[in-house]
Amino acid sequence: MASMGRLPGGAPVRFEICEDVSGGGVLAALPALMACGLLRHSSKYFQMPEGYYTLVNVFVLLGFMALNRINTIEQLRRCAPGEWGKLLGLDRCPGVETLRRKLKHITSNDGDVQDWSAELAKDWMEAESLEHSTGGLLYLVDGHVRVYHGSKTKLPKHHVARQRLCLRATTDYWVNQGDGTPVFKINQVVDPGMIEVLRTQIVPRLERDIPNQPTPEQLAADPLLPRFTIIFDREGYSPALFKELWEDKRIACQTYRKGAYEDWPEDQFIPTPVRLNNGQTVTWKLAERGLLLGAAKAEQSWVREVRKLSDRGHQSSVLGTNFKLETAAVAGRQFGRWSQENFFRYASQSMDLDRLIDYQLTEVPDTTKVVSPQWRQLDGEVRKEAAKLATLKARFGSMTLKEDIEEGNVEDFLESKNALKSAIEQKQAMLEKLKHERHAQPRKVAVNELPEAERFTALNNRSKHFVDTIKIVSYRAETALAQILAETMHIHHRDEARGLARQIFANEANLRPDPATGTLTVEIHSLSTPRDNAALEHLCAELTETETIYPGTDLRLVYQTVS
Repeated sequence: MASMGRLPGGAPVRFEICEDVSGGGVLAALPALMACGLLRHSSKYFQMPEGYYTLVNVFVLLGFMALNRINTIEQLRRCAPGEWGKLLGLDRCPGVETLRRKLKHITSNDGDVQDWSAELAKDWMEAESLEHSTGGLLYLVDGHVRVYHGSKTKLPKHHVARQRLCLRATTDYWVNQGDGTPVFKINQVVDPGMIEVLRTQIVPRLERDIPNQPTPEQLAADPLLPRFTIIFDREGYSPALFKELWEDKRIACQTYRKGAYEDWPEDQFIPTPVRLNNGQTVTWKLAERGLLLGAAKAEQSWVREVRKLSDRGHQSSVLGTNFKLETAAVAGRQFGRWSQENFFRYASQSMDLDRLIDYQLTEVPDTTKVVSPQWRQLDGEVRKEAAKLATLKARFGSMTLKEDIEEGNVEDFLESKNALKSAIEQKQAMLEKLKHERHAQPRKVAVNELPEAERFTALNNRSKHFVDTIKIVSYRAETALAQILAETMHIHHRDEARGLARQIFANEANLRPDPATGTLTVEIHSLSTPRDNAALEHLCAELTETETIYPGTDLRLVYQTVS
């Protein structure tokens, strides 16, 4: 009846006594998934037609798949459906076609996916605000280029730093908390650059969604108090943006200084203890000065400049407008921005963050501005000719400095020098002509003004955005469990605790439901070492104290280890 859609609420979740369930250890992550909001607001934004599998079944399955590194729906073909069904309290888990159909129905409305993700982001930001004092909220912003290898559309090209190539791709701008934990992302098919995305999309959203911001009275009473702080890399460097955010919105920002700058005397650098995101304390040589930033008078504003002196004598400069922080905090936060880069690396390799979920396409608005193909071609020619001209000038300069010329070779030398000078003049004339042609072309045009061969469609981002949100929830849940495991293991390297968490997720477990006492006991099998078993016992005790109810049942989860 449930499979025919004639049983309201779908098939009932019912657990039986099971031994040695493959991957049963992933049930240890269920309390963390629930606490991180896996099912929160889901029924508000999503509905599914009556059938065997309910919305709760699909959400829980996707969370378990992310934690067990089943990164694509197709990989379920190689998994035993009966074993996964035991973890869901059903006869079997959905097949690949069924799960794709369910996912397509859930993400049929793009607004629902966006609103659900935004609600979760608000909850996470509110939880963070309770842990920090007013004005201490910190958010990291970075762009992640996601390469497209398909042939269905010709996406605009982006520079991929990790491959040192310009490839067809889209850009995801991620906003993470200070420890690198993700909050939300914004996808850009046509990337206008970090400065524009910050100004038009990220900052307005943070202004609207961050709770417990300082009141206007508090801001007026303390001229140095920021509402929150945004940290980003050199791509967002803009004196005008710094001044706009601070003077108009009282939002502090921080980034690396761009361009060449003179070194400070080394005796001005003081050894300073700096606390990093992982709790470790290091000693860096730091110095600070005030800096009037901006060439144009309308863009000028005072910022803090903090420099770090490396052992090799290199000085790294950080600029910021949060005047309430200590020097060590400014340096630690900026250089701790690598926690976000670590998230990209870990999620890309472990959770397959860049993989497409489906291959549907959508139209790009006609008014969207893109770089003109003619301008791009001329710009490439200008760069090419400029490089050739620089080479010729270098050769001419080396000939001018040459002093030991033999008497018999003077005429040949002068002839070669004159020929080279003539080549330089011709190349300069050609370069000026190309620059004039490039100047006559508009740099950006609307999509509907592109030649037919250059027009493109965008990838449909609904399913990708939905699954990425599930992966964010799973990553946050894994982070929480890794922190609990690290308490007993007495380690500072988070990767070791994460590795143990993944080992627990893939481990076998016994299921012992007891309707009389209203409990579902999960007995996780022994691990490889006594130290790991001690950490697992500590984790089981912490998870049992949460008194989590398995979704769709009245059974309270109890966690134990198998002796």
